[in-house]
Parts: sequence; structure tokens; C-alpha cells
Amino acid sequence: MAAKRGPSPQFVGNPFIKKRNLEWSLDLARPSHDSEEGSNSEEALVVESRFKHDGPNAQAIEAGKANIEDHINYFNEILTKATLSPFPNDIPRLSIDNYRNLYESNFGNARGAHFVVHQHDHPIAGTHYDLRLQINETSSASWAIMYGLPGDPKSRRPNRNATETRIHCLWNHLIETASNSTGSLLIWDTGTYTVLPPRKSKEWASSNSPLEGNGQQPELTEQDKLHQAFQARKISLRLNGTRLPHNYTLNLRLTKENDATGRAKSTRAPIRRRRRGGSSLPRGGATRKGKAKIVEPDTSSDPDLYSDHEPEKSEIVNAPAEQAELGGSEVSPMEREIRELEDEEVRRTNAYPGATNSVGSVHQRRWYLSLDKEASGFVRRRENNHLTWELEGDNGNRENGIGEGDSGRIEFPFYVRGVDVERSIVTGRTGADVLRDEGVEGYVGRKGWRPVF
Repeated sequence: MAAKRGPSPQFVGNPFIKKRNLEWSLDLARPSHDSEEGSNSEEALVVESRFKHDGPNAQAIEAGKANIEDHINYFNEILTKATLSPFPNDIPRLSIDNYRNLYESNFGNARGAHFVVHQHDHPIAGTHYDLRLQINETSSASWAIMYGLPGDPKSRRPNRNATETRIHCLWNHLIETASNSTGSLLIWDTGTYTVLPPRKSKEWASSNSPLEGNGQQPELTEQDKLHQAFQARKISLRLNGTRLPHNYTLNLRLTKENDATGRAKSTRAPIRRRRRGGSSLPRGGATRKGKAKIVEPDTSSDPDLYSDHEPEKSEIVNAPAEQAELGGSEVSPMEREIRELEDEEVRRTNAYPGATNSVGSVHQRRWYLSLDKEASGFVRRRENNHLTWELEGDNGNRENGIGEGDSGRIEFPFYVRGVDVERSIVTGRTGADVLRDEGVEGYVGRKGWRPVF
């Protein structure tokens, strides 16, 4: 039987490429087949930052393709060089020294209570805001919030979707980076959190804690309180940051229905789906011709944050086979097997390598996020025969923040305005600045993001 004839050397691939949620465009500068093979190598995934420093690239570290020992010094050096001068005067600022001291006082500490809100402009999931809370000495739980933190007590949409994602290493709180595959990531706000007791309980239940020598229950740490509230599926959380208003308090609530749905979805086996063009998906090995095994990408930022972005679909639809990033031909069978085992462990534990899921987090459970009006300092009053919320007094203690005074701190009501406007409180950069500094060219973000007013 004659062998099947290969593609003609003169074959020209389809130049029309459609990225999800984007418009069709004609790529007139398509590279040759040889150059495409080179661009699919693992080294091509690491972008070159304009800030020269010793060690691997920041995006390679964030994606888990490179490891370092001293994360605080590494990112401290990068962010120091990236800080805008003069710093924008219309936003609050967390100096590099305070930023470093904040992290060092919480990392490796059983009483640590570090939080960060990252603005993440992802090409598939779109612009969203990741809320990460320290749950033990080295790890943090994470929620993806589509339109940012709520700031209007009179909003007609009080509840927002907060999708639970993987458990991250605490050093992910330090990251500002960018790439074409994951978009830009910047620090929108950071500080410490306080878990408030349930409204109907004056003190925390500590029956599971061992007695101290004097017969008294030991004082619960913020991590202990967060663990208890997490198990009860109701979290009242005060964020003491640099940008957010004083006494800013959130409620996170998980219904029994969403809990059951999320747990069932997390145990679902990976789906094998036929791929048009016979190409394999990123980080998966081709099982048979035209099919690929779907595995989670080994990055610290999940593209499958929302149910309308299924993880088994790829970033590029109807792309030629040679454009599949990290396809089957250039990855050795041994390397492919190692990656699949690593991804299976990530799915099983819901934690990235190096992190520990100590609170029983479940991937993609949908929580409800809302502003706790009363705890944030609002009182209900009647105005023109309508009930409304009004801010009472000075809105709390001015010593809670850890930034450079109150210059630029936002006040109620506030609205998160998106990637074109919001800046990092550490470097003062926008998402476009981060893309430029990391050497990312031609990035196309998802369209359609609108702030909630």
C-alpha cells in the first residue's frame, strides 16, 4: 500500500485566523513553515523584558517554566526598575520598601494575612480582577472577579460572581508581568485582611483548637478564621490596603447548589475532543490523528475562569496544524508524560506546584461577592419615601492603611474602570505599560469589557 502523500511544498496555509471573541483579520505577514516550528519551541514562550536582570524571565517564573529561590529580591529588583518617575499623582502609592516589608512580615508566618488584588487582562477570559488571600504560610486562595471589587452601596446589582480558581503560591502576590498567551498582570491593591465574625456570633468557635496550659482556648489567627469561614461558605472580609477605602468590607457567600455543582464539575474527567486540522492543544499530547488529550495549562493564571470559556477549547479556532503551541512533534514523549502527570496532580489537589490546599478549595465554584454596607460604615436611611444607604462619619480608623498616607485613596462610591485606566499602586503602570516593559508586541485582548456603574 502506497504511503500517504505529504503536503505540497507550495501549500499556503489559510491566512484567516479567528481568535475567540475577536474579529476576522487577514494576516499578510505569515511566517514560513520553518520559522513557525521555531516559534513553537518552549524558548519562544519566554518574552524578553526590556529590564535586564540576572536569572530567568518573569513570565517563565510565573508560568512555572523556571524556578528561583528568592522571589522577593527578584521581583523587588524588577518592580524598582519599572516604577514610573514621576509617579502618577492621582493614585495612591505603596513604596517598594513598604511593599517588601509587607510581604516579608507575612510570608512563612502562621499569623500572616496577606492579600492582593491583581488586574489581569487575559486574551480569552477578558479583563478581570483576581482576589488572593493567604491561607497558610506559603499559599493563597484565589477568586476571579469579572468587573472588579464592588464600590457602590446603592448599586442595583449588589451581587457579583467570584469564581474560585487554583490555590497559588504566596509569591504570586508579588508578580507584575505579561505575555501574549496570558496578557498583562499588575498589582491593583495589596495589604492585609481581617476576617470578621458571623453577625449572629459574638466570638469565633474554637472547639477544634487544643487547650493551652491555663485551660483557655488559644487565640485564633486570621488564617484560622478564614478556614472556619471558608468551611461555613460565608466569609466577611475587611481589606486593609493602600487603594481601597478605610473599613472596606466584603461578603463572600457560596450557596449549597453552587457548592454541589462546583464539586461535581471538579471531578469530571478531561474531555477528548476532535481538533479541526488535526492539531493538538497546548500542553497535551496527540492521542490519535485529529484528537488531543485536554489538560490544564501549567500557568498560575487560569484561562478557564468562567463557564462560557470551556477549558477544552483552545485559544485559536480553525488555526492551521503547525500553529498549535507546543504541539506533539516538538515535545519528547517523556516530557509530554511528565507534563500530563503534573497537570493531573494540579487538578487533583486544586493547587499549583509548591502550594498547599489547606482549606479544601474546589476549582470553578461560583461564589457571590457583595459589599458589606453596614461593616463598611453605611447606615440605612429613608429619603423621599425610599430607603437608601448613607456613609456615616469619617468611615473608620485612618491608621488601617499601609500606603503613603491617604493621597489618592479612593472613596465611596467608586467604580473599577478597566485595563485602559487602572494603574498599579506599586509601579504606577497601566496594563499597556506592563506589556511594553515585558517586550510583548501585537497583543490582542478580548473585547467587550465594560465597568459596572
